[in-house]
Amino acid sequence: MTAPRFHGLLAEFATADALLAAAGEASRRGFAVDAYSPFPIEGLAAAIGFRRNRMPLIAFAGGLAGGLGTYLLQWYSAVVDYPINAGGRPLDSWPAFVPPTLAVTILGAAIAVVAGMLAANGLPRLRHPLFDIREFDLATRNRFFLCLRLDVGASDAGAAADFLRAQRPLRTWEVPA
Repeated sequence: MTAPRFHGLLAEFATADALLAAAGEASRRGFAVDAYSPFPIEGLAAAIGFRRNRMPLIAFAGGLAGGLGTYLLQWYSAVVDYPINAGGRPLDSWPAFVPPTLAVTILGAAIAVVAGMLAANGLPRLRHPLFDIREFDLATRNRFFLCLRLDVGASDAGAAADFLRAQRPLRTWEVPA
């Protein structure tokens, strides 16, 4: 299998409304879409087909693993490995295990979310193909960009180019892979 020739086609729009309309139409036509804006645009995530992610599940799994692991470690050390009868209390005195278990549950969830976020975003990534387009730095200031990705799925470069021309962007670029 050969590597894709292009990452995608990039279009620059002057207004947020133009980007929102183009992103919605591109998503409806089945293109893989990425949108870039200097500020949040209400409705853009839905327009590009953004779905719920799995971060809550990852946080739950990390917290469960941290909490359960901490509790079992404390239980094993206090009941099995080194039991000490202090004041006639039971060896498995669970109230004493709650504060460390709670702390490591939160820590485990936080570490899992950070690791999951890095993996989901493909980070660390030192170079992105869009950074080769000199004008793309305007996405952080005053321009709106729509990228029709050609490196995923079965997107046709000709159909994508025709679609972008019909949206009347300020400029378009082919983004090398």
